[in-house]
Amino acid sequence: MVSFHFRVFFLFVFFFPSMHRVRLGFLGRLIDQLCQKGMSATSRAPTIHGGAGGNRISISSSSRMGLGSAMGVGSGAGGFSSSIQVSASGKSADIMGNEKFAMQNLNDRLANYLETVRNLEQANHKLELKIKEALEKSGPDFRDYSKYQVILDDLRKKVFDATTENARLVLNIDNARLAADDFRVKYESELAIRQSVEADIVGLRKLIDDTNMSRMNLESEIEALKEELIHLKKNHENEVMELRNQIAQSGVHVDVDAPKGQDLSQIMAEIRAKYEKMAQKNQEELKAWHESQITEVQVQVTESSTALKEATSLMTETRRRYQGLEIELQSALSLKASLEATLRDIEMRHSMEVEKYNAIIVRLQEELTQIRTNIQQNSREYEHLLNIKVKLEAEITQYRRLLDGDLKLEDAVDPKTVQTKVVTVTQTLVDGKIVSESKDVKSSEKLAM
Repeated sequence: MVSFHFRVFFLFVFFFPSMHRVRLGFLGRLIDQLCQKGMSATSRAPTIHGGAGGNRISISSSSRMGLGSAMGVGSGAGGFSSSIQVSASGKSADIMGNEKFAMQNLNDRLANYLETVRNLEQANHKLELKIKEALEKSGPDFRDYSKYQVILDDLRKKVFDATTENARLVLNIDNARLAADDFRVKYESELAIRQSVEADIVGLRKLIDDTNMSRMNLESEIEALKEELIHLKKNHENEVMELRNQIAQSGVHVDVDAPKGQDLSQIMAEIRAKYEKMAQKNQEELKAWHESQITEVQVQVTESSTALKEATSLMTETRRRYQGLEIELQSALSLKASLEATLRDIEMRHSMEVEKYNAIIVRLQEELTQIRTNIQQNSREYEHLLNIKVKLEAEITQYRRLLDGDLKLEDAVDPKTVQTKVVTVTQTLVDGKIVSESKDVKSSEKLAM
């Protein structure tokens, strides 16, 4: 039993969902003749079957003499593959002479196929460059967020300025409140002074009234004393007149040898003068005391009036300043409320913008993770196809040596083996990021029946 195994694989790429898929179909016709002599002696039963979904077509033929050929052409998500298997039984010396021409023709067709593969690889490389340019222009990995950064910096600056202005207004409000408290204390102290001065004024007015009453009482007493003095003078004159009349009517002349008595009129005059001096002195003293009291009260009233006017003017000025500060406080409070509302609005818009940017970042991270996963998968497929290509080139070289006669068919033919490799990649994603990744590779190889 002699068998020859040959495989050809070609890679094609799936582009983005927005682009059409490029698929390769090759080997429209199969080799019509592998052998001209030994294989045509018996009847041949070719079969053709295809599978849905993978666009795979398999053509096989069998012979009762044991010489058979099979060829499969298929295309799918990973690439394009073609396999040719030739098995023969009998003597290799007879077969070599008969299938020399068919193998030479097959070699030419395979060379054309490899040239087509190279051209398609170049076309795929050009398409990859175009895809890369398209990604650089509109891909998610190259989006420019600098304009949003400028807006964010401006918003941060506005928030900082509003915060600084709010702190300045709070400081001004505190200063105004302290100044208002100071003015309130001064106002209360001045009000207490004013009330004390008003109480003193009321007391002084009462003292003036009492002094006036005392003056009026003294004046009434002076008038009564004057009337009493006049009455005494009249009584004295009447008594003197009566005594003179009595003396004149009696006509008695009495000589008394005794010391001369005091003159009654002189005594009365002295008493009168003495009382007049006392009354005059009392009147002058009372007038002087009354004038001094009036002067003192007038001075106190003048001083109290001056202090009252000053206190009234100070109170008016304090009230005016208090009203002005109250107005400034109300305006500052309204400005503070408006700035706080603006700040809340800015913070709300800022939080909304941040949430939107976070959603964009999460979406971009998911896209980046998906792209990385696709790149890793494509890299693994590329490595797998590259290994197959290397093996293919080695088999083609051996095949050419066999066609040129440098190698015997018995030495080149190996038993057909089927190698199966299963690669399992497990990735753990947290918030769109790859936290851990594990790869499990299982391979098995067995002889084809």
